[in-house]
Amino acid sequence: MSGLVHCQKSSKKPCPSECPLLPQVPRGNYLHLLEEKQRLHLKKFLIHRMFVVAEIAANTEKKVVSDYFEQIFQLISKRRLGELVTGILLLYPSSILHILETSSGTFYRILLEYLKHKKKEDNFFIQRMKIIVVSHNIPTRFFMQWHISVINAPVMYLDDVTQSQSLEEVMTEFLTQTHKLALYLFKTVKVGTKGPGDNLHQLIPELILPEQIIKYLCKYEEFMDPETFINMYNKPTHVTLDSEVVWPAPSRF
Repeated sequence: MSGLVHCQKSSKKPCPSECPLLPQVPRGNYLHLLEEKQRLHLKKFLIHRMFVVAEIAANTEKKVVSDYFEQIFQLISKRRLGELVTGILLLYPSSILHILETSSGTFYRILLEYLKHKKKEDNFFIQRMKIIVVSHNIPTRFFMQWHISVINAPVMYLDDVTQSQSLEEVMTEFLTQTHKLALYLFKTVKVGTKGPGDNLHQLIPELILPEQIIKYLCKYEEFMDPETFINMYNKPTHVTLDSEVVWPAPSRF
């Protein structure tokens, strides 16, 4: 009995050399988490989404507008390999709504090309372009390609709703409708297809913004034009921390 008790007591304290190694918990940081997230999404750069509106000159053919953007995208793709531009261009009778998804550098080149054409041509067919919203570092794209759709507004959209609404109400309707439209196209348009076509106003008239809203936003001065956006993009940012502000001011002897 004494031998059995002795064995039980000795078994409670194993030798340090026989102790199993404790499992090592992998530790990371937030940077590694972001890098892994980017790798899982197969993205080489951060993707942003930009909502742009503009007016088009009278008697401008829709093909002229679509060819202009396609040529710019082809030119940029040769300089910035892999930075695909996706989105949709809605061509109204006298205005456009353009949703673009790509990198910040590609946005910069698109706006620069627009300003170059605007300076060279006195009566450039794209006028009063305004940047309404820019969504930074979006988790996923709504569009897998770049599509074009001609919007022939029905008679029910001839009433000007902007006369009775404030800017906040117009912006709320703009953001709500455009995101619903993008989500609809994300679910219905398959990769490799020609796109939604020119009958969106018949398929989903409730998701198509009235052209009066587009033209209203083009004229509103609070939204940035491309030139202002480019100047802000190029302007260096200097941030003064509270710790750098000392009073009284230091003096040298």
